[in-house]
Order: sequence, then structure tokens, then C-alpha cells
Amino acid sequence: MQYGICHLSIVPIRFSASDQSEMVSQLLYGEHFKILEERGKWSRIRVAFDQLEAWIDNRQYLKLTEDQYVQLEEQGSNLSADLFSYIIDATGQLLPVPLGAVLNFLKPLGHSFEGEMTTDRKEKSTLINTALLYLNSPYCWRGRSPLGIDSSGFTQMVYKLNGYRLKRTSAEQATQGAPLSFIEESEPGDLAFFDNNEGIIEHVGIMMQDNHIIHVDGMVRIDRIDHSGIFNVDQKRHTHQLRVIKKII
Repeated sequence: MQYGICHLSIVPIRFSASDQSEMVSQLLYGEHFKILEERGKWSRIRVAFDQLEAWIDNRQYLKLTEDQYVQLEEQGSNLSADLFSYIIDATGQLLPVPLGAVLNFLKPLGHSFEGEMTTDRKEKSTLINTALLYLNSPYCWRGRSPLGIDSSGFTQMVYKLNGYRLKRTSAEQATQGAPLSFIEESEPGDLAFFDNNEGIIEHVGIMMQDNHIIHVDGMVRIDRIDHSGIFNVDQKRHTHQLRVIKKII
């Protein structure tokens, strides 16, 4: 088995070994993975954080030893806490990194970091403040950064920054936690899931106080939620059909 780490700001990982293939997620700086297969200039990987399997360009990661991988697995995560900050490499050049970049491997890479950092698992009450950091970030299919993010990438990153692990897609995240029977039982930080006409869960958001929800619809925004689903305050109509609310923490 071989291992790798993302040493660049934001790297796409794809469904198949091609630049034209669909992006299924992104790696942020410092995220590590197992290498399952190498094919030409591409490698199929399994991301340590959420076990997602996808393809990455070999030019966009560095290989790790098994000992280094195990050490990263055993450490708690040190994460960048600013919307954007900078890594300084061994030559003094700057590398911008987004909110949620992993800073555990700075020294072996010859890098330094001088921004704000978060390390510990936090109380559920801090989730909403973290979510608000992404407010107005544009929608991007399978994105995970303030420059572009999708609904499940948003919930995954908010929970990650508070010390909790969510799976990558909304359908996968819906398998986690305990279901609630009514909106009135929910607390800020619980996850609300929404399905399409075929019953497939395809959207997720974070519950707030007073029947509001923060989610990604064109951008990270706040809307109202009721028993039917999300009511878009600009369009004055329901845009997402509520399936279930889950308590993760």
C-alpha cells in the first residue's frame, strides 16, 4: 500500500482518470489518503477523512511513508481557521490555503503557517458561528471551500472545523445520526435532509433557531424551513422538500 498528501491549496478529485471526468470532491491542503491504484499520470485514492474513493492527478500530491500516514491518522487535526490564509514554503513563496486546510504536516513539508488555527472538538453551539463564515460562498458541484461549495461539502466542512466527521454526499450523511420526528425537536446544528420526486436525498442544510436553515442554493444562504421544506424568502416559494432531520451530535 502507498500513501499520499495534498500539498496544494485545493485539488479536484474525479470520478475517473481524466481531466474531463466529473469532479466528485476536492482535497484541501494537508488532507491525506491511501493510494489504491496508479494508472499513467493518475492515481485512484481513498481519502482518510471520509473514505471517498476517486482519482487524482499524480502531479497534485506528494507521497508519504506508511509511518507518516499512521502518524497523521493518530493525530488530532490542526485546521486553518481563517477564510483564507497563507503557507510559506522553504523558498519563501506564499501558498494560499482555504478555511479547513489541515496543518499537521507543515514541518516535514518545510512549510510554515502564521494564521489562525483551530484544533479541539467544540460544543454543538459553535456550529452555527462556523457555518456563518461561509455565508455567500458560491455554489460549486462537489466543492469544499469558500470559493465554491455544495450542500454536503458545506455541512461536512462545518462539522470538520468543529471536530466531527461527516461522509461526503447528502445521501451518505443521511445515514448518520438519529432521526427526529418533528422540526420542533431540532436544535441549531442538527442536519435537515431533502429529497427529490423520486425519493432520493439530494440536499442537506444546517438547522438554525426560529425555523431558519443555512444551506447552499446558488450560494450559502439563510432561508425559512417548515414541515414542507425550505421556503426561499426571495422567490417566495418552497424550493426543497423535507425528508428527515437528523441529530448528529
